[in-house]
Amino acid sequence: MSYRAPVSDMLATMRHVASLDRLIADGLAPELEGGVTEAVLDEAAKFAADVIAPLNRVGDAQGSKLKDGAVTTPPGWKEAYKAWAEAGWNALPAPEAYGGQGLPTLLQSACIEMWNSAAFAFALGPLLTVGAIEALYAHGSDHLKETYLAKLVSGEWMGTMNLTEPQAGSDLNALRSKAERVGDGTYRITGQKIFITYGEHDLTENIVHLVLARLPDAPPGTRGISLFLVPKYLVNADGSLGAHNDLRCSGIEHKLGIHASPTCSMAFGDKDGAIGWLIGEENRGLACMFTMMNNARLNVALQGVAIAERAYQQALAFAHERKQGAALDAPKGAPMSPIIVHPDVRRMLMDMRAKTQGARAVSYLVAEALDRSHREPDEGKRKAAAERAAILTPVAKAYATDIGIDVASTGVQVHGGMGFIEESGAAQHLRDARIAAIYEGTNGIQAIDLVTRKLPLSGGDAVKALIAEMRAVVGEVERANTPGFGHAASRLGAAVDALERATGWMLATLGTSQADALAGATPYLKLFALAQGGAGLAKKALATRSEAEGTGDLATARFYAECIATEAPALELAVTEGAGAIADAAAVFAA
Repeated sequence: MSYRAPVSDMLATMRHVASLDRLIADGLAPELEGGVTEAVLDEAAKFAADVIAPLNRVGDAQGSKLKDGAVTTPPGWKEAYKAWAEAGWNALPAPEAYGGQGLPTLLQSACIEMWNSAAFAFALGPLLTVGAIEALYAHGSDHLKETYLAKLVSGEWMGTMNLTEPQAGSDLNALRSKAERVGDGTYRITGQKIFITYGEHDLTENIVHLVLARLPDAPPGTRGISLFLVPKYLVNADGSLGAHNDLRCSGIEHKLGIHASPTCSMAFGDKDGAIGWLIGEENRGLACMFTMMNNARLNVALQGVAIAERAYQQALAFAHERKQGAALDAPKGAPMSPIIVHPDVRRMLMDMRAKTQGARAVSYLVAEALDRSHREPDEGKRKAAAERAAILTPVAKAYATDIGIDVASTGVQVHGGMGFIEESGAAQHLRDARIAAIYEGTNGIQAIDLVTRKLPLSGGDAVKALIAEMRAVVGEVERANTPGFGHAASRLGAAVDALERATGWMLATLGTSQADALAGATPYLKLFALAQGGAGLAKKALATRSEAEGTGDLATARFYAECIATEAPALELAVTEGAGAIADAAAVFAA
């Protein structure tokens, strides 16, 4: 089934939910004036549909192969990546000083969604490169920037992130990889890493690994982790490639999904140690890596949106084509109807559509906040935007990736028995979607981050400001008095009320019983996302209800408020009253 980027909905979400027009009017994105946004999205949509999307099925079926230490990507992969990089897509958000276009994160986010909808496994490699560029630009020495950034920005080289080790998953306290000072500004890196996305491949001539390791005299725990740049091939003074570094791919993981993405185990230092260079300061590597990880968490949220969009498009097309049963109002003996006429199929499709667009709204809000946090001239406004982004990032990452799984699963259900057959393609979306809730910080970790580190920002005022914005949207819906909204105002208002009460409980409980707060962290994040997503869709519907696409936006916002956001009061109870049940469950597992 072909993919077509939903450019009109992306643009409407950027304009009416993420306030693109205001970003431009405030002088913070002058490069997007004069229809640039529309032109870029249209071109990206063509490339995604015509070049990348046809690779999705072959990539899943054939996967990447490791032989004699070299990884070969599926047929067509290398040619598509070359065309993608030469077209300048890798350089879209990168700093202009190193060949980038310096365009806003909000525009980049829409493009990232397209690449991932077209072929999730293809888009993973560039996703890590974008993060590597950010970390190196923010923390690297001038020498490292001059040596590596232009090649990374152009896409001639790709970057990776090496955190995870066999004994240490999300707990970096257990990290064992070592770094030894050589004495001339270089280090020797030894250790084993696993689950390294695009750790080895044939798309680019060099791969720039960002590796976490410990120095011999480092303090224990995460305070003793340093970050190093460790290239596959060393770079000569004239910029040409030199000797192969002391590192290798020791295996490719056999995964549930994203088969075409070479997820590698990496061995550093079989001989004398891989040569690397420090990024940032010694023992401050985690702070540097978080520059990369925060970028990646937004991009992973967009992966969730992307896979949900692809699954929805396929299910919608199937529902129009598949004939089974007669419509309720059909005369006796009438031929079978397309299954889209059946109420329960319509319910499933609207559930897929509303959740996908709600997750898109939350994700694009993060992107706009990040743009303001970097571009606002006023320090106070930059701080407020940074706190807004900090709160919304874990919400977007966890919610959108959960939605990706949920929507892909519903897509299989719409297909019925055909959905369980690989040839239909519906199963691939579900298999591919499952990883996004796990990597770049599991969704449980996102929830813990939200309640323990993000809610207390500015004494709780930052989160209260977001809730006030949601409540203002509810007020607008009430005043609009548009029949098409149905009971959206009251249902969405109840969700915002539940979020406000749960937030107050969380802020109070964090100071008295962190265990109780953590027990409610995951339902709290979902509650937050339901209210934020519903407010976003309602805001978009308010803005577009007089336009051609307004009917669809209005129906989607209503469905979300009346059929999805109604979970909010139950989630509030799980947050505020569920800790006791979780504590008592300890006896079950002790047995």
